[in-house]
Amino acid sequence: MAVAPHLASVINDRASLRIEAYDGSASGPPDAPTRIVVRRREALARLLNRPGELGLVRAFVAGDVDLEGDLDALLETAADVDLRFSPRDVVPLLAEVGTGVLRPPPPPAEEIRLKGTRHSKRRDREAISHHYDVSNEFYRLVLGPTMVYSCALWASPEVGLEAAQTAKLDLVCRKLGLAPGMRLLDVGCGWGSMVIHAAEHYGVSAVGITISVEQAELARRRVKEAHLEHLVEIRVQDYRDVVDGPYDAISSIGMFEHVGRRRLEEYTRDLYALLPPEGRLLNHAIARPGYPQGDGPIARVKAFGRRLATAVGSDLTSRIESDLMQRYVFPDGELHEVGVVISMLQENGFEVRHLESLREHYALTLRQWVANLEANWDEAVREVGEGRARVWRLYMAASAINFTLGGVQVHQVLAVKPGDGGSSGLALRPSFETPTGT
Repeated sequence: MAVAPHLASVINDRASLRIEAYDGSASGPPDAPTRIVVRRREALARLLNRPGELGLVRAFVAGDVDLEGDLDALLETAADVDLRFSPRDVVPLLAEVGTGVLRPPPPPAEEIRLKGTRHSKRRDREAISHHYDVSNEFYRLVLGPTMVYSCALWASPEVGLEAAQTAKLDLVCRKLGLAPGMRLLDVGCGWGSMVIHAAEHYGVSAVGITISVEQAELARRRVKEAHLEHLVEIRVQDYRDVVDGPYDAISSIGMFEHVGRRRLEEYTRDLYALLPPEGRLLNHAIARPGYPQGDGPIARVKAFGRRLATAVGSDLTSRIESDLMQRYVFPDGELHEVGVVISMLQENGFEVRHLESLREHYALTLRQWVANLEANWDEAVREVGEGRARVWRLYMAASAINFTLGGVQVHQVLAVKPGDGGSSGLALRPSFETPTGT
């Protein structure tokens, strides 16, 4: 049996896709919206040695396999695909391609396995460097001119990514009640977008901290270009090392996922100690949903959140996401159910005052990032290499599907450090609606 029909038989024809292989064989309708193209024999070696999970990711990153056509449709289909090989599958395949495929090629260079104590300062620096210290220009190509690497706020899909990201930054500023003369700490400041926006439009004195050297270098340049050096300071600093409080407000946008369950209480207590009475914290983070019930496609996709947090799970989409995140994208990244986050805040002195889910907004954001990457593909490859560009394309597209179907969520949680007599400084019923025209 030729390679493509053999792989199709393993999938059991549950997916409406076409498979094309290096030996000239093909299986599936020629007009299928999605195609798996097996370009090299090494793909089979990877799949046989790590069937249905890490092998497929490695094959795609290495260029042994291509995913063509409607990537969204292919990844949605993946929830119903199982690329596990039984002995009756393996024997005829070996007869066709030879036993040499039992020797796997080395993993792609983009794969990382961290050493040392999980979520120690040293290991966290290595994990952050793996993801962020790749090329500031690459991130500009993907993220656009705002350089914001978190969920945007879309009044409608037509407003465009730049306007949606500006609206998100403004929403955070309003939730924190920023005003001239206040002092803001932005934890995990990225390329400085939040502190620049807050200083320019709200007149605050802002400190942004990151443990990515390349991020800090560009953030400082952007602060200087905005003529805000008198208001904004960028530091290469771990949140555990900040001791110059109090800050009137703290924003943490897209950083919480790197903290880790064992460090949540330390994170919460450290930020609490940096705030004065009535000081506010805005924690913007991706979360996993509650454990899914049943065996429908949405329940299977929702298993991704549990998989990423606990390294267990069974469906293909879940395993691809886990392997991408842990070995290629966000090593040591952990997601927590939002109730855990709220309980942790409240058990350590904060009062949670507002919760907002932006799940559908992140799906829109990710799809725009994928479109930017595809539109600038050649330049992106020149910046970071084809393997890393493939990682980002797959991880962002798969994440968009997961946000659409509810496999992952994203929340903004606003908390306050109560003052004397329980005062909060918030209105009785605070409203953070986006102003008309934003």
